[in-house]
Amino acid sequence: MRSQEHTPDMSGDIVCKSHLDSLVSNTNSPIHDKKTIKLSPDGRYSPKGSQQNDDQSNSHKKNRRRKERSKQKVNRICSSVGRNFQNRKVTDYYHIRRSSRKSKTELKCEQKKLIDELITNGTEEGMKVREIEGKGRAVFATRCFQKGEYVVEYHGDLLQITDAKQREAEYAQNPATGCYMYYFQYLCKTYCVDATKETERFGRLINHSKNGNCQTKLHDINGVPHLILVASRNIDEGEELLYDYGDRSKASIAAHPWLKY
Repeated sequence: MRSQEHTPDMSGDIVCKSHLDSLVSNTNSPIHDKKTIKLSPDGRYSPKGSQQNDDQSNSHKKNRRRKERSKQKVNRICSSVGRNFQNRKVTDYYHIRRSSRKSKTELKCEQKKLIDELITNGTEEGMKVREIEGKGRAVFATRCFQKGEYVVEYHGDLLQITDAKQREAEYAQNPATGCYMYYFQYLCKTYCVDATKETERFGRLINHSKNGNCQTKLHDINGVPHLILVASRNIDEGEELLYDYGDRSKASIAAHPWLKY
C-alpha cells in the first residue's frame, strides 16, 4: 500500500506531526522548544529567515511608533506656537519706527515763525527797485519765488477807519500825493495800512495789475494784523512783482486810470 502523501498548507502551520517530531528531536536549540514553526515561501522550514522577518517586523513597528510620537510632538508644538502667535501683536516682531516727516500743522507753525521773524526784523530780500520809463518805480524779483511763499510786507502805519479817513482827506488836498492806503477787514473791524510816507520798504512800491503774480494776505502777530504779499504763482527771477489793488470805484478809476488794467 502506498503511503498517503500530505500536502502542507502553505499559508499556515505544518500539520505533519512525524516531520515535526523529527525536527524537534534533531535540534537542541531553545528557539524550537514549544514554538510554532513557520514555512518559507517555497514551503521549506527556515528558522533563520523567520527570525529575521520577526526582527524586521518589530523594527518597522518601532519606527512607526517613533514617527507617531514625533508627529504628536510636532503637533503639540505647532498648536502651542499658534496660540502664542494669536496673542502677540505686530509690534512684538517689528519695532516702531518714528517718521521723520513733519505734519502739516508742524510745517505751518514753522512757516509762521519764520514770517514772524522776517516781519519783526523788517527783513526784505529777493527783490530790487528799478525805474521804468513812463511808469516810474517798480519792484523786480532777484530770485525765484514758489507759489504761496512769503514775498514782502506791505509796511506802513496801521490805522482804524476814523483816523484813516481823516488822513485820506488831508492827502486829497495835494494832487501830487500818491495812493498808498490799503483798507481791509479784520475781526469785524475796518483797518487801513497807510504807506504814504516815503521809506525804503519795498512793499509800498509794488505796482498794480489785474493779472498780478502776488496777492495780499493778513498775518497775525500777537493779535496785531499785518498785511503781507505772497506769491500767487511761481515767480521767475527778473519778473516784476505785481498785485491787484482791488479798487474798482468810479472815483478811484477817474483819479487813477491805470487801475483799469
